[in-house]
Amino acid sequence: MAAGLPQSRIDTGKPHPARVYDYLLGGKDNYLVDQKVGEQLPEAAKVSCRLNRDFMRRACAWAAGIGIDQYLDIGTGIPTAPNLHQIVQEINPKARIVYADNDPIVLSHAAALLVSKAEGATDYIEADVREPEVILDRARGFLDFSRPVALSLIALLHFLPDNQDPYGVTRTLVDALPSGSLLLLSHGTADFLPAELSHKITGTYRAGGMSLCARTRAEVERFFDGLEMVAPGLVSGPEWYKDTAAPVYEPNGVYAGVGRVR
Repeated sequence: MAAGLPQSRIDTGKPHPARVYDYLLGGKDNYLVDQKVGEQLPEAAKVSCRLNRDFMRRACAWAAGIGIDQYLDIGTGIPTAPNLHQIVQEINPKARIVYADNDPIVLSHAAALLVSKAEGATDYIEADVREPEVILDRARGFLDFSRPVALSLIALLHFLPDNQDPYGVTRTLVDALPSGSLLLLSHGTADFLPAELSHKITGTYRAGGMSLCARTRAEVERFFDGLEMVAPGLVSGPEWYKDTAAPVYEPNGVYAGVGRVR
């Protein structure tokens, strides 16, 4: 499926958030337009990307450790090892993972996302988070929604402005989850950065034709409405940890949290 994707499906003339993110993480699946954006971003943006990725690893490992064996990862991005399925299947080889993304370059790498442990399984959905019912309909064919599912929305919703109803999208997805499920979420914020750095980051993305909505703590908390927050609650990226030693705090632009469906 992935190997035969026509190059014409991938727009190399415009920067894309997933490819900029890949560049900031030191990846190679990006183009000159993405690199130009990344080069203009301050070091704080690179730090935030790394700390965001670290949060994903810790949160997913913790979820797998408490017995969650089903995952729906939306806004997957370009595969960057270790990927979510590699993290959770190392702990529970039987875990099942569905990835969903609408970026053709992610689809072109989908084969890497489908290399599952023999005991488990992975699947890939080409779909847009702004159409949550489409994602849910297809995910139900692979995951058992009568049992807990971990929904991963990592560094995604800050690319949805308010006029694209990010709260409604999230509510539709969460409402489909059974009791005991988890929402794993990280979101860009300006709360921890000097104003000039925050303006530089959002302005650079905007100049590249990409919307980046850095939201406040109160605005990010709304995504968890109705959920039971898992300790330590909604905190900066490096401050969310469970079974690992506390990482050294670094100024960053990420809120991170995990909520449990009652």
